[in-house]
Amino acid sequence: MTECPKCHQMVDSRALECPYCRTLLKAHGHPGMKLYRSLGDEPLCLTCVYHEDDSCNFPKRPYAMDCTLYSDRTRSLPPETPGFSPSFRLKTWFSRYGTWVALLGLLLVSLLVALVR
Repeated sequence: MTECPKCHQMVDSRALECPYCRTLLKAHGHPGMKLYRSLGDEPLCLTCVYHEDDSCNFPKRPYAMDCTLYSDRTRSLPPETPGFSPSFRLKTWFSRYGTWVALLGLLLVSLLVALVR
């Protein structure tokens, strides 16, 4: 259950619009697209990461009161992935070609056993 941003009634999280005030809750009527709304009179663009780095192409920018791509810049960012390291590359290579390495090893062992006898 989520709260309607306009009338503050509890609404099913899968609902496309609020059954009480008919406010659109999901973007373009699609249940998977969240629609972010401004809580006050301040546009969302003032606190959006995409507006800050000038990568936003939303037509209502910079006065958008609702948006589907909003990303709050005040939220903590996810931890950065570690940089390139040779061990990571080796792990990736073995995960990709491990089966072939095992088959080649088995073939070499069987040839060695055949030659020794």
